Amino acid sequence: MIKIQIELPDATAQAAQAAGLLTPQALDRLLSNALRRQQAANYLLTVADEVAAAGVAPMTMEEINAEVKAVRKVRRQRADRH
Repeated sequence: MIKIQIELPDATAQAAQAAGLLTPQALDRLLSNALRRQQAANYLLTVADEVAAAGVAPMTMEEINAEVKAVRKVRRQRADRH
């Protein structure tokens, strides 16, 4: 286990303390979530570069919305079966 010491502006530290965000558990959760988001963003950028290199035409907003609706429909159907 690593011990970390940080310096924060007083107002930020007080607000974080009042919100319960300065506990080891809360900080672990916050950092873990930030790491997952960063990894997802990096993966998305990698995929975007691969798509561009492959010459795949960008999707229109209508196409994106249709794909999102289709995925949501499948998820609802799966949820209804369980």
